[in-house]
Amino acid sequence: MNLRQLRCFIAVAEELHFSRAAERLHMEQSPLSRVIKKLEVDLDVMLFERTSRGVRLTLAGQAFLEGARRVIFTFEQAKADAKSAATGYRGALRIALSDGIARTRLTTLLALCREEAPETEIRLFETSLAQHLKGLHDDIYDAGFALSNEVGDGIVAEPVWRDPLVVAMPCRHPLLVHKHVPLREVVNYPLVLCHPEVCEGCSRQVERLLCSVDAHPVVVERVTSHDLMLALVAAGYGIGFSSAAHLAACNYADVVARPLAGSLGVLTTYLLRPDVQPSEQLSSFVRRATRVGA
Repeated sequence: MNLRQLRCFIAVAEELHFSRAAERLHMEQSPLSRVIKKLEVDLDVMLFERTSRGVRLTLAGQAFLEGARRVIFTFEQAKADAKSAATGYRGALRIALSDGIARTRLTTLLALCREEAPETEIRLFETSLAQHLKGLHDDIYDAGFALSNEVGDGIVAEPVWRDPLVVAMPCRHPLLVHKHVPLREVVNYPLVLCHPEVCEGCSRQVERLLCSVDAHPVVVERVTSHDLMLALVAAGYGIGFSSAAHLAACNYADVVARPLAGSLGVLTTYLLRPDVQPSEQLSSFVRRATRVGA
């Protein structure tokens, strides 16, 4: 078995179409089919079910896909480690990002790391919260940022950034009469909220906030990005929630922000790491992240 076979398998597994996978790999379909067939013979299992309606993974194929991705990731990481060492880096930190972390906070942290520890490379990986947690358990990531502290055993969640929640609304919205908008008034209008699977941590924090009032808000759209939420708000679909740190990196002339009334409207970002003694590099990184939050 070799890496070429694994890459071919992953391409077919992700495309579920031999022709598209061949195009993605810049090769002909017939050689790709032969590679997959040989892989199945070598493993003595069927990885794909081929029918007149298309291709789908077998249970064995689904199990093999997870391991194949891990092998390719480890190989690419080993190459990157060698290149980093050759250019003078003494090490690297693998940092996962989930839930759409505020760009201004991240920019400040990365600039601080480059200034104070230029010999340590920071590698960033955008991923879902579920893959984030799995990656921490599997030693794929050293640490990460997310908007959830529901992480289970074996992982530490440290609050590092707390940003006031604001209500994003279109110009000339009735709620603009308030300098600080009461939450009980917000829930009387259609809402554009983040998708609970793509932005899991953010969605949990906002849902907990909404549950604090006795109301049944109307959610007109669930979005997978902060930019899409602002676009829909600007177009008048509804109002949404954001943070001061998020909006600082945006430029939407048709969207106005007002802080929530009271002290409950806070969006918390957590630094997640395995529950073991951190390396000196990671400890320094955590301290810098905390300084950025302060």
